[in-house]
Order: sequence, then C-alpha cells, then structure tokens
Amino acid sequence: MTNSGTLDTLGLITLTLWDLLLVLTILLAAHALILATRWTIRRAAEQASPRWRLTIFRVIPILRLVIWAGAIAIIVPILVEPTFRNIVAVVASLGLALAFALKDYGSSLIAGVVTVLENTYQPGDWIEIDGVYGEVVAIGARAVRLVTADDTEVTVPHTKLWGASIHNATSGNHNLLCIVNFYLHPDHDAAAARGRLIEIAEGSPYRQPDKGVVVIVKDKPWGTLYRVKLYARESRDQFQLITDVTIRGKEALRAMNLRFAQAFYAVSEPG
Repeated sequence: MTNSGTLDTLGLITLTLWDLLLVLTILLAAHALILATRWTIRRAAEQASPRWRLTIFRVIPILRLVIWAGAIAIIVPILVEPTFRNIVAVVASLGLALAFALKDYGSSLIAGVVTVLENTYQPGDWIEIDGVYGEVVAIGARAVRLVTADDTEVTVPHTKLWGASIHNATSGNHNLLCIVNFYLHPDHDAAAARGRLIEIAEGSPYRQPDKGVVVIVKDKPWGTLYRVKLYARESRDQFQLITDVTIRGKEALRAMNLRFAQAFYAVSEPG
C-alpha cells in the first residue's frame, strides 16, 4: 500500500496537499459536531423535567470523547501505514515527545479521561475544589468549568484530581443538603427553640418534602449553636432555601423573646 506517496522507516506516508486538507476537514467537522451536540443536549436538558436534567447533561462529555476518538481513528490511517509495527513505533515516538513537551497538559488530559470514566463529577454537580464552590457547567479535555454563586466562571485543571480534595455536594443527584446556623444566648429553652426551628424549616417551599429536617444543638463558650440540616428540592435552590430559613427562623426566635449570641472582642488599652 503506497497511498499518496512512499513510506519512510517509521511507516509515515509522504502526504499530499489533498491529504492535509482531508485531515483538517475531519478535525473541523469533529469540532463542529461537538458544538452542535453540546447545544442540542443542553437545550433538551433545560426543557426536560428536573428529574432528568443531570442525566441528560451526563451525555455531553461522553459524546465528546466518542467524537474525538472517531476522528483520530479516521485520521491515523491517512498519516500512517496501518500495520502493527508502524502503529507501535509512531505511538511510542509521540508518547516520548508528549512526555517531555506536554507533561502537564498530558497529565490534565489523562485526569480528564479518568474524571469522565470514574464519574468524579458531571455537568450539573455542585463541587468544591481548592476553596472554589460552584456548579459544573462543562467538562473539557483539560479543565472543568465552574460557575459560583456570584455568577463567576472558574476554570480548574483536571490535574487537581491527583493531589487535591474534591468535595461533591450532589454526586449526580438533583437535591442537595443545606445547613443553616443560628447562634443563641445560652440561657433559653433549648427544646422549644429546636422545635420551632424544625417547624420553620419544614415550611420552606424550597425544601425537598420527602426528606426530614434535623436540628443539631451544641453548646459553645459564647452561646448555643443550632445547625438546621435539610435538603433543597433542587440544587440550584440551595441559596434561596438558606435565605428563606434564615429570615423566617430569626423572626420566629425573636417572637419567642430569645436573645442571639454576640461575640465580644477584647480591646487593649494603648501604651
């Protein structure tokens, strides 16, 4: 097989202009197909029931890997005589070059593949990496893109998977555990305060109705800490849920004539 030219010792084919244009066309077509697929799936996910939104989003990174793998499978026979010996030689050569020139980028690519295969996180999940907490909006080849509660997009390389702790608050679920804290003066009826906070939390329209409310009470040197734990019905409602329970909870506690704890700071005298 001579295809468009003669073969060198590695099995590489002497390419013509037509071969180069064909490779470029395949790459552009793969990129365009990925963009079209992403737009179609995102549109379908937003119009679907919230129950299926995260499942539909999960298809995006998988299809992207499949499309690029198919494009590479088409391009390789154009560039290399498809024999076992030639394929092994070319792969080994490219591997050595990438190991030295693109070590960090290659590590990010491998971590990205591991992320997709192990389903560490997926589009729609709320995760925290290196102190950045936000919703996963896209999983690229090199990095994951998050949008924080302040509507700030943060790009985090996949290499964080190797050495950093990744906190996933949803793990593919559409509901999310929220915690609302209240700080009260220690001299009060704790049972009554706890019962009232449970009533307030159960009445929130943003709460997942089939999951219970738990209130944990802890005494601290400065007062009593109440931690109200409840699930938001939808991960995007977590901040509305926390705000709603905080506002109504403070009103209810004030109506019970309960005092809130205050932190006092020691001020040193000058000189």
